[in-house]
Amino acid sequence: MTHRLLVLLIFPLFGAAAAWGQAPGGKYVPPKTPWGEPDLQGTWTGDDLHDVPFERPAQYGTRATLTEDELKKRSEDVNNLLGSIDDGARRKVGYFGKAPAGVEAAAVPQNWVEFARHASNLTSLVVDPPNGRIPELTEAAKARRDAVNAVRRRRPESWEDRSLYDRCITRGVAGSIIPVIYGNGTQFIQTPGQVAVRYEMVHETRIIPIDPPNHPTPHASPSYRTFMGDARGHWDGNTLVIETTNFIAGRNGIGGNGNGPPTSEDLKLIERFTRAGPKTIQYELTVNDPRTYTAPWKVSFPITREDGYQIFEYACHEGNYGLRNILSAARADDAAEAAQKQTKK
Repeated sequence: MTHRLLVLLIFPLFGAAAAWGQAPGGKYVPPKTPWGEPDLQGTWTGDDLHDVPFERPAQYGTRATLTEDELKKRSEDVNNLLGSIDDGARRKVGYFGKAPAGVEAAAVPQNWVEFARHASNLTSLVVDPPNGRIPELTEAAKARRDAVNAVRRRRPESWEDRSLYDRCITRGVAGSIIPVIYGNGTQFIQTPGQVAVRYEMVHETRIIPIDPPNHPTPHASPSYRTFMGDARGHWDGNTLVIETTNFIAGRNGIGGNGNGPPTSEDLKLIERFTRAGPKTIQYELTVNDPRTYTAPWKVSFPITREDGYQIFEYACHEGNYGLRNILSAARADDAAEAAQKQTKK
């Protein structure tokens, strides 16, 4: 991360006042592109969702939001972590704890870590089922999960034993936008007939064709499959709807960084991006994979525009010391065991 990419946003001047205003009923009216579509362009982040669990803790039941007292406690935790702000600079916080003396063992350098600015009142990112819990896995999905976990628990024999995220290949569609400890930038670029969605971490970019009203375009042949799938978009009023199919099965899951039980080739994702205010897009993701989950389920959360927020360069392969260290440590253990066996002969 040696430099930042500055995104300059230019909005049409004609009708700008009306575009940024409110409708008579108080409903937000999003700005429009020169060709008349809602304007999502810019860079957005999910940093403010740091303290929100993915699945809802049982104590909240079917409550989607915190009480005033619960929100106050979370706000105190956020403020204590963030610390005081002096001349716009955040106090350094030991997010990962202290590493042993002389060892650079943190998951990432501490200056990369992103923090919530405001506490969210959400009790979970999963909103459906109403209890905020992911539905049960199918038996086939449990077998896939257990097989992957068995490989992850053993000493790695090669780089292929690690996840696609560990290998800097992909985090998948869901894993690229679900908030994690850093790299939460998501950039939208629009042209007539297309929307590009660019993710900060791993730097993947999806180029999504936008169908004309009432003229859906068929997905590619089922024989065409990618880790990010085959996407088709359309506008539903002020909401951008993206349906994605044709995923490569058995690798990524639905969770932060692509974690979670590996999904099947029947996975279909439906995303909805709605401009809810000058600095807010409401994101919704419906997961439908009958060979992995016993019922469809949904996550929903806001991503926001933070003044001065810029996308970092993400030189994943160049800086991937984690994978190198995992494999070199495994080979060192192999050599130590071989030497011990030789000594016993």
